[in-house]
Amino acid sequence: MKDWTIQALFTLDATLAKPLLEKYTYPWEAIPEIGEFIVKLGETLSPEEYEERDNHVWVAKSAKVAPTAFIGSNVIIGKNAEIRHCAFIRGNALVGEEAVVGNSTELKNVILFNKVQVPHYNYVGDSILGYRAHMGAGAITSNVKSDKSLVVVKTPEGEIPTGLKKFGAILGDMVEVGCGTVLNPGSIVCRESNIYPLSMVRGVIPPGSIYKKQGEVAKKR
Repeated sequence: MKDWTIQALFTLDATLAKPLLEKYTYPWEAIPEIGEFIVKLGETLSPEEYEERDNHVWVAKSAKVAPTAFIGSNVIIGKNAEIRHCAFIRGNALVGEEAVVGNSTELKNVILFNKVQVPHYNYVGDSILGYRAHMGAGAITSNVKSDKSLVVVKTPEGEIPTGLKKFGAILGDMVEVGCGTVLNPGSIVCRESNIYPLSMVRGVIPPGSIYKKQGEVAKKR
């Protein structure tokens, strides 16, 4: 199994997006369908557990949402999630159970698995973050190439065209991303890997690795 497939990257039981993701081989294949999937899923959620708001927004009654947070359309906020002050959830966002979306963090067209933390000044767009993935303060996904061409995933076995103009990053389960890091379009950080602070990441980072800088990746002991 390739390290960058859905089955290798994620524990699918740790997200309500399991029915969407298990349809595909690669995670980026699901990105264009996130918004439509959320609307269909939201309509099936228990009214005893979720409050339905305007613009296809469902918020778990056990979630904590700051009054200063903005929530756009096509959004699900999972049980016991925490949406902190001035979070900006633009839309098409599935926030998992016990996840944390912090101050001045912006989400757009994303799936956050359960217990994901994006707690301080993060931008996460057109991306999927696996179970217990964590992005340090100021770490962001860059989701559009500077020349506006279609994003490709650069694997050790060659490039894979995605057909997507907007595609940020994929973080596998229990990935740690250091503060101030930029994840370039099409970056895949495989499960249980760590990224040093202030890194510029592109391509596929193998599972169980420590990324220090481009060309310097160590295996965890």
